[in-house]
Amino acid sequence: MNNNMNKNNLDIKIQPSLLACNMGKMQEEINSIDNFADGIHFDVMDGQFVPNLSFGAPVLEHLSTQSELGFDVHLMCEQPDILLESFVKAGAKAICVHMESCPNIHRTLQVIKGFNILAGVALNPGTSYETAYEAIKFADYVLIMSVNPGFGGQKFLPEVLEKIKHIRKNFPEKIIQIDGGITTETAPLAIEAGANWLVAGSAIFKAKNREDACKKLRG
Repeated sequence: MNNNMNKNNLDIKIQPSLLACNMGKMQEEINSIDNFADGIHFDVMDGQFVPNLSFGAPVLEHLSTQSELGFDVHLMCEQPDILLESFVKAGAKAICVHMESCPNIHRTLQVIKGFNILAGVALNPGTSYETAYEAIKFADYVLIMSVNPGFGGQKFLPEVLEKIKHIRKNFPEKIIQIDGGITTETAPLAIEAGANWLVAGSAIFKAKNREDACKKLRG
């Protein structure tokens, strides 16, 4: 695990997103980042909450036994509650659910915590910090979407930076994860605003030198 303390005393973690890897060689892709990434971001899309479909628990179960990196699971799903146990059994070290798809968000977070893993709440770009305040208090971490979820390779939305600043100010010890359009240009902006877990897909898996790409994202 690689740690880097920046000027804001944030321990920056880089979590490559498997959405951007070569799907036909997923195990090889994971092996290529094992020595310098801090975790792996595992996006689950149901075709309802977001228009695309992605991985299921059986894929995670296989991959998690082949890597020492921890997998954080991002459930972009309409009914995440029915999926929680299967992803925990598959090896998830953290599970994040969307504020927008959980009418009883505290209960959902409580269930995740009951499995002794980290529980996160995700906010779409159009979801305000104020709306999620109580959920953020209860969650172990908050995921700020810096693109609208469902597709990789989208352009970073700079307006989410103010949301991150508000959260960092009010929750100085909270883990703040950011996902969407993270590059060597946008990563410093996210870190300066207060994010400390950076999810990056294309910036790592499309790079000629993946280790160097991770180092540059850390700052």
